[in-house]
Amino acid sequence: MPIVEVSNLAKKYPLPDKKNEFFYAVDGISLSIEKGQIYGILGPNGAGKTTTLEMIEGLTDIDDGQALVNDINVSTHPYDVKKIIGVQLQANEYFDHLSLRELLTLFSNLYGRDDDPMELLAKVNLEEKAGAKPASLSGGQKQRFSIASALVNDPKVLFLDEPTTGLDPQAKRNLWDLVKELNDGGMTIVLTTHNMEEAEFLCERLAIMDHGKIIAEGTPQELILDHAPEPPVAPVHGNLEDVFLTLTGHDLRE
Repeated sequence: MPIVEVSNLAKKYPLPDKKNEFFYAVDGISLSIEKGQIYGILGPNGAGKTTTLEMIEGLTDIDDGQALVNDINVSTHPYDVKKIIGVQLQANEYFDHLSLRELLTLFSNLYGRDDDPMELLAKVNLEEKAGAKPASLSGGQKQRFSIASALVNDPKVLFLDEPTTGLDPQAKRNLWDLVKELNDGGMTIVLTTHNMEEAEFLCERLAIMDHGKIIAEGTPQELILDHAPEPPVAPVHGNLEDVFLTLTGHDLRE
C-alpha cells in the first residue's frame, strides 16, 4: 500500500539572464513508495533530488502536479503532512547554548508532545552526549543527532537528504545500521544519496534522476541487470555505478 504518491510533480525557476523564461528543476515526475520501504532517489548534483524531497515535505511550493503522504495532499494540507513526517536536512542549525537533551525537549514541546529525550538519544546511540552542545559533536554524531531530532514526532515517513555525506567509513556504517533498525521497526524511509554502495545496501527500490526527470526506476538488482549486465571488470554483472554511467553519461561527482 503506497504511503507516498507523487504525480507529475514539477518545480520551475526563472532563468537568471532571460526574462519570462524558466528551467525545470523537477520536470513532471511520478513515483509511488510503499509503506515500510526504504526508497532511494539517486542523481548527480542538480538532478532535482533535494527539490523533489522538499516539495513532498511541504518545504517548497509545488508548481505543478500533486504529492500525497498517507493520503494527505501536501499542497492543501502542508501542516497535517508535517505532523506525520520527519526531516533530516543536509545542514542543520541549532541553538548553540542548549544541550542535546534540552534541544530534544524543546522540539518535543513544539509538537505538543512529552517525549523522553534520553529515549530518542538512545535510538541513535548518543546517550553519553546528552549534556553536550551540538558544536562539540563529531560529523557522524551530528548526523545521528539530526535524525534523533527528526524522530521527535514519531513519524510515519522519515526523509533523509544525503545522510552520510562527508562521514568516515565507520560513521557511515553506523548510520546505515541505524536506518535499517528504524525501518525494521516499521518506519518508511525516503533518502537521497550519491553513494552507490549505500543505495545498494539500504534501498529496496530506487529512482534515478537526471535533469529533473526520473530516467529509471526499480530494485537495485533490476537496474543492474537492465543497464549494466556486463561491465568490463566483473564476473557476473555491473553495479549501480555502472548503471549511472550508462544512463547519464557522467558520474555523481560532476
